Amino acid sequence: MTAYPAWTPASRAGIIPLRPLTFGTILGRSFAALRQNPRVLLGFALCVQTAAYLLVLLGVGAVALASFTRLDTLREGTDEFEAVMAGSIALTSITALVLGLAAGALGVIVQGVVVSEVAHAAVAEKLTLRALWQRVRPVAWRLIGYSLLLAVAVLVLIAIVTAAIIAVGVAALPLAVALTILVILAAIPLALWLTTKLLLVPATIILEHATIRGAIARAWILIRGRFWPALGAIVIISLTFGAISQVISIPFSFLTTGLTTIISPTGDPEPSAIIGILVALVLTQVVTLLIQSVAVVVQGTATAIIYIDCRMRREGLDIDLLTYIERRDAGAIGLADPYRENIGRRIAPRPPAYPVPGYPAGQGYPPAYAGQLHAPGSGQPGAPGYPQPYPGYAPAPPPPTAPAPWSGQASPAPPPQQGYPPVGSPQQGYPPVGSPPYAATATAPSAEPAQPAADEEPPPATRWTAPGAPATEIDPESPWS
Repeated sequence: MTAYPAWTPASRAGIIPLRPLTFGTILGRSFAALRQNPRVLLGFALCVQTAAYLLVLLGVGAVALASFTRLDTLREGTDEFEAVMAGSIALTSITALVLGLAAGALGVIVQGVVVSEVAHAAVAEKLTLRALWQRVRPVAWRLIGYSLLLAVAVLVLIAIVTAAIIAVGVAALPLAVALTILVILAAIPLALWLTTKLLLVPATIILEHATIRGAIARAWILIRGRFWPALGAIVIISLTFGAISQVISIPFSFLTTGLTTIISPTGDPEPSAIIGILVALVLTQVVTLLIQSVAVVVQGTATAIIYIDCRMRREGLDIDLLTYIERRDAGAIGLADPYRENIGRRIAPRPPAYPVPGYPAGQGYPPAYAGQLHAPGSGQPGAPGYPQPYPGYAPAPPPPTAPAPWSGQASPAPPPQQGYPPVGSPQQGYPPVGSPPYAATATAPSAEPAQPAADEEPPPATRWTAPGAPATEIDPESPWS
């Protein structure tokens, strides 16, 4: 008996379609991960952002309070006062820098969790925070190291440019001012270019477990051909959340001013006025942290979607993901990570989904596109799910067309028919027509009918009458008898 496969339900759709994405899809689906798993992503991002904010605020505040309170014991204008002032400023600045780098490292961890979540959501999988952290933990130090390396490189570049401008300013102050303006104007496009070119480094480290150097080189290659869509998506998302923060901060600024005026109309720093101001500031910071947490999740989602889109276009990742989904839904276990399979594979450029100009509609793709990969679900040969022809299949040739009567060309000979051999051919095992024992009966169409031999007697005449009719004699010479 034939064993039929068990019925399996249709695969669930992920947060993105498994095909090369458009700019609108990337921008719109950047909010999909937040809607799919808000408790894990938003809750984790909010907790980490709050911890980082409190770390920086309390650390810098404690160092500043401990260092600047020494000035109360010194007389202003003395050398000792100036030395303590300079030391306090330097110590507070160094503390703020170190704690800021630590807060940035925590933000990178959030980005790693978001990228891992989006990678699983693309194949319709929803993991817990613990499972996501298990995937991010092996490469967490690489993420932190990359963020610190990037921050140090930016600080060193800023220090070199600042030192050069100061040196120029000592010699010619107007030239230094003009140089400063030019540097600021040039830094904006340079920062956008570098940010976009290195956008996929965290996703490469997380999903491919690449080293820092390998991730930088691979991200530089993957973003080719998708630079402008990636830049547009990141800029639009950043400007959107920046505008939201500004719009929300306006009512809170009015609230702070109103509380200050109502509680302390004379401007005296009474405890009630301080409490009112603190309440307004706390509310402002809470809302700001919430917006920042949402922004981190959305930006991380956009980065992961751009990474998947680049790999689908260059390496056919969508085919690997579809294969993974089909095997998983069929009950297979122990499947390999599809994001770590076929890394660096190159595929031929995919043909457009619309008809090619200059090629008849309904005839498929031109020969130049033969054998290339097609988008899944496109219904074209080579796409997953499209029935492939059996080996040795060749389409039938088109029927010959007769030339116009006035062209003077001879009609082409019809192609040989592919089928059974002609009747009587040696391929069928029968003797040819006209050969013994069929020679006596085979006649040409125009030949005379065979005459009986002379020694043969003619057949007897037929005597037939209708039932009930009287018998009549039939003339044997009559042609009607």
